[in-house]
Parts: sequence; structure tokens; C-alpha cells
Amino acid sequence: MNEYNETMQNISQYDTEMEPVMGIGQWMIITLVMSIPCVNIIMLFVWGFSSENRTRANYCKAALIWWIISIVIGVILSVVFGSAFAALSAGAISS
Repeated sequence: MNEYNETMQNISQYDTEMEPVMGIGQWMIITLVMSIPCVNIIMLFVWGFSSENRTRANYCKAALIWWIISIVIGVILSVVFGSAFAALSAGAISS
């Protein structure tokens, strides 16, 4: 029973340390900055790793992860289709 009380105290401690909710204006600014080429990548790193707001930091880290995943998939698809095109081209030239 003592462990239960300690766990509940730890949970309630986290509840009191909640951050303020980001407003619509803040999200609109983030969306605007994310629509600017090159600036968006820089700001994802800045906000993701040095942000005082954990909500924005988590959003930026998630966006960076999706960005890396899309680059990896793009490279894999480029290699696969590029090698298939090269094989078809080599076959067409030799015939």
C-alpha cells in the first residue's frame, strides 16, 4: 500500500507542473515558419532541441523524424528505380 501512495504522489507532482497550452496564434506562427523553405529545417532543430516549451519541442522532434524517414524512403526508391531504369537502358542498347 505504501508503494501505491508514493506512486500517486509522483503522478500528482507531474500534474502540477503542466505547461501552458499553446494558443492558436502560436500554432499559426509555427505553421507559417514551417512553410518557408530552408528556414523550416533550421527552426525544427532550434525549436526541437533548445525549446523551453516541451509541446513545441516534441512536435519539432516528431517532424524531424518524419523528415528523416521520408529522405530514407526517397533514397531507397531512387536506388531501386534508378537501377531498374539502368538495367532496362543497358538491355535496350545491347539489342
